Amino acid sequence: MNLRGNWNYPTTVRFGAGRISELAACCRELGMQRPLLVTDSGLAEHAITKAAVAACKADGLDCGVFSDVSGNPTETQVEAGTAAFRAGGYDGVIAFGGGSGVDAAKAIAFMARQNRPIADFEDIGDNWLRATTENLVPVVAVPTTSGTGSEVGRASVITDETAHRKRIIFHPTMLPRIALSDPELTTGLPAGITAATGMDALSHSMEAFFAPFYHPFARGIAVEGMRLVKENLATAVQDGGNIEARSHMLAASQAGATAFQRGLGGMHALAHTLGGLYNAHHGMLNAVLMPYVLSANRNAIADDAAYLANCLGLKASLDGLIAWVLALREEIGIPHTLASLGIPGDQAEEVGRLAIEDPSAGGNPIALTPAQYQTIFECALAGELPEPVAAA
Repeated sequence: MNLRGNWNYPTTVRFGAGRISELAACCRELGMQRPLLVTDSGLAEHAITKAAVAACKADGLDCGVFSDVSGNPTETQVEAGTAAFRAGGYDGVIAFGGGSGVDAAKAIAFMARQNRPIADFEDIGDNWLRATTENLVPVVAVPTTSGTGSEVGRASVITDETAHRKRIIFHPTMLPRIALSDPELTTGLPAGITAATGMDALSHSMEAFFAPFYHPFARGIAVEGMRLVKENLATAVQDGGNIEARSHMLAASQAGATAFQRGLGGMHALAHTLGGLYNAHHGMLNAVLMPYVLSANRNAIADDAAYLANCLGLKASLDGLIAWVLALREEIGIPHTLASLGIPGDQAEEVGRLAIEDPSAGGNPIALTPAQYQTIFECALAGELPEPVAAA
């Protein structure tokens, strides 16, 4: 199968092995002469990053690097990146890396032309209308993991380190102009990161599928995203050099990020909360939380879950879907409890309170209360599936 193509959904996607060679051309297409490559601190010294910068320079682009970005990028890091962009006279951004690097890069490019603090653009109500939209900075996104799909998304998740909470920063123009998607860049990922990011992609499609909003196109994309994960994640974890599995997982990641225009839900409301409080890996949190949130939502999703399970070739029921999730997690080394990740239970009430405030909570099939989020959290700590919540 020829796993290569040019797509325009939802943005321009140049997909296929070896396409990183087109990076300089993509930058020039968007009018860049002096791009700033933004990545996370762990990837900055990696061979693939150095090769990307060298290729840009060899093509005559004056490419700089900003890499003061952590696994959960913060407002302070975005402010520093924005200052570096302005001070360096850059004219575009290359968002290079996993979800943290790409989210930070998109936020830096967006904030480079704003005169308000980043918190003013949190995805609440019509905050996005506050933004200046003139002379915005173009972005070429180059994903190196298959999880968040941020390269085809219109938002960035940024941590407010003072409040210890994550904010979803949203604006339609945050969508990168080009996503240069080369699965060869993901072949060096360790098995554990492959597993966690792959489950993150699954969580995006799954929550989008169950979200209580009308968006049939997104729902269909979600089903295909989950099928791609089912058929390829275990292979990608066990055989990291399998370019076919890596290609399908990169596509699954982008499918999930496209589908969640329909909404997210309780998995992300809790994962964002726990990531802000404990600086834990977002994909791993979603991976662990998944069966607990599915179980709590049973009374609202049972029929849709039966349809989905049937589409995936599973026993056509919510129990069949949960059994597959549990088996997949065991196969790829995902722990069963939040306690296994070192998450303590001492702020359970606070977790429930913050989860209900997260914008993702609005997409849960049942409008959960803080106490119900607290119960799900405590069950995920202990490894016991919660009782179903009564549907409204």
